[in-house]
Amino acid sequence: MLPILLGLGCAAGLVLIADGLRRRPPGTPPRRSRRPWTGADRSRLLAAVGGGLAAAALTRWPVAALLAGAAVWALPRVLGPDREHTRAVARIEAVATWAELLRDTLSSAAGLEQAITATAPVTPQPIRAQVTALAQAVRGGARLPDALRVFAADLADPVADLMVRALTQAAGYHGGQLSQCLTSLAVTARELAGIRMRVATTRAATRTAARVITGTSVAMVVGLILLNRGFLAPYQTVTGQLVLLLVGGVFGGGFWWLARASRIPQPPRVLAEPGRAS
Repeated sequence: MLPILLGLGCAAGLVLIADGLRRRPPGTPPRRSRRPWTGADRSRLLAAVGGGLAAAALTRWPVAALLAGAAVWALPRVLGPDREHTRAVARIEAVATWAELLRDTLSSAAGLEQAITATAPVTPQPIRAQVTALAQAVRGGARLPDALRVFAADLADPVADLMVRALTQAAGYHGGQLSQCLTSLAVTARELAGIRMRVATTRAATRTAARVITGTSVAMVVGLILLNRGFLAPYQTVTGQLVLLLVGGVFGGGFWWLARASRIPQPPRVLAEPGRAS
């Protein structure tokens, strides 16, 4: 166990050194994930810990416990549906609907701040929390451009950036030009949602292949552990554990590549890090 722990500690130290040596512009904060920690993530963490403990009790191998926990944590994302694509499409459709709501509200001679406040309760659910926070900031006396920058940083969506750009330019006035811009944005957003749906359909075969390859590999490993323990006897030594860690890392990298190849990349944002100034 001691050589294994020392090796893992050395690898972690090298990763931290490489991260510290990366060049960043002055004042650039480290990038953080914007997705909050949810109850589903806690359930996955508990399942991963349980899977690791079960593998440790079954094999008495520390590396098997580590790999089993990592597999239970990561495999649902590889084998399950692409929820990020579903959320992205729903968010784009919601932005399009909100643009139409703002356009219709502005046509009744309401100001932009009043239109944002009026449409917040009826905004589609995928962006309702962000629009509600924007309306509360406006009611609290915040400047509309500053509130819009915070809104864009919170939503972190390229289509929402287009909305924020148009609303920022129109802050303090409204007219037919803004209404036409909102109409064009709604049409563009729905076209982008349709394009993402078509791309997802073409990538369905890749996702199916990723599920088949991953499921076959996991089933083979579980079958060997349960039915042919003698074949795995060389892995009981310290050297065997290190080899198993290397093999598990290779398989993990392959699974990660399959999952990445089957997902639709997010297009670049129009507003680069809009929330830094605020």
